Amino acid sequence: MTSQTPEAADSTRSAQSADPGVLELGLPEVVHDPALPARVRIHEVGARDGLQNENALVPVEVKAEFIARLAAAGLRTVEATSFVHPKWVPQLADAEELFPRVTGLREQYPGLRLPVLVPNERGLDRALARGADEVAVFASATETFARRNLNRTVAESLEMFRPVVSGALAAGATVRGYLSMCFGDPWEGPVPPAQVVEAGLRLLELGCAELSLGDTIGVATAGQVSALLGAFDRAGVPVQRIAVHFHDTYGQALANTLTALRHGVTVVDSSAGGLGGCPFAKSATGNLATEDLVWMLHGLGIETGVDLAGLAATSTWMAGQLGRPSPSRAVQALAGPSSPGTTAS
Repeated sequence: MTSQTPEAADSTRSAQSADPGVLELGLPEVVHDPALPARVRIHEVGARDGLQNENALVPVEVKAEFIARLAAAGLRTVEATSFVHPKWVPQLADAEELFPRVTGLREQYPGLRLPVLVPNERGLDRALARGADEVAVFASATETFARRNLNRTVAESLEMFRPVVSGALAAGATVRGYLSMCFGDPWEGPVPPAQVVEAGLRLLELGCAELSLGDTIGVATAGQVSALLGAFDRAGVPVQRIAVHFHDTYGQALANTLTALRHGVTVVDSSAGGLGGCPFAKSATGNLATEDLVWMLHGLGIETGVDLAGLAATSTWMAGQLGRPSPSRAVQALAGPSSPGTTAS
């Protein structure tokens, strides 16, 4: 369901109050919190961050259909793919074939954004040649992960992105900066906020319009989120340039998201059906499920523009394509026990 005004939500509940099955309709009870943002933009990463972690190669036709269904469900930022070398992420080796298949969706759904990840200048050139107008680069806040993922130090990797960002901006594209390992690193342990801020500032100084703070292995707590966002605030970074990207390893992704919202963050990354992880950090589990996020946001009266029922149906369909159930609790609740997107009762 799309977000409702307080009056519309009250009317819906009044009309259905006598129906004991009202909760089965997928309408959370709406209780507004004036301290929270009125609207949140969901940055959907299932088609890229989600599918890149699948062992099997998903056919390009299925990927294109997945993106189309996500757009039809109201998501207006859908990260489509990554122009990375097939050797490193073979699951996304079809980027040059996939992206032209979905660019027409931007005409069908006004305002639809289809960013893509680019690892280097070669990847940028490939993306721009296929019509990309939004790209993202991926850096690390920790030295060990930077060396394992990019074979460079943090400083060297950030310098590597300088021509990528400048080239994208020169071509009229906007750039997002992903920063991984912002809360905990499996090799280095807890990550000091000052260390994250230093790397984040470098990405912003390069020209990134938005900085996504990633809890790559899902160990963050609400207190850590508050401390890190406070550190960025003290460093003079406007909260409007910050996004959050949580994994749900310990079931804390929604709590961490709510903490970020209370700090004024209005952009949240999530993955339809909870798909994803990180191929370069084996302890990473799935992303925050978009359906779980939308259920919480709509219950708080926060607008998203997303049709929750349509989104859950999309994730159920994709679960069938992948041959395994969706880990999203909201998908399981909305789809029912007989659906291929749920676990058996």
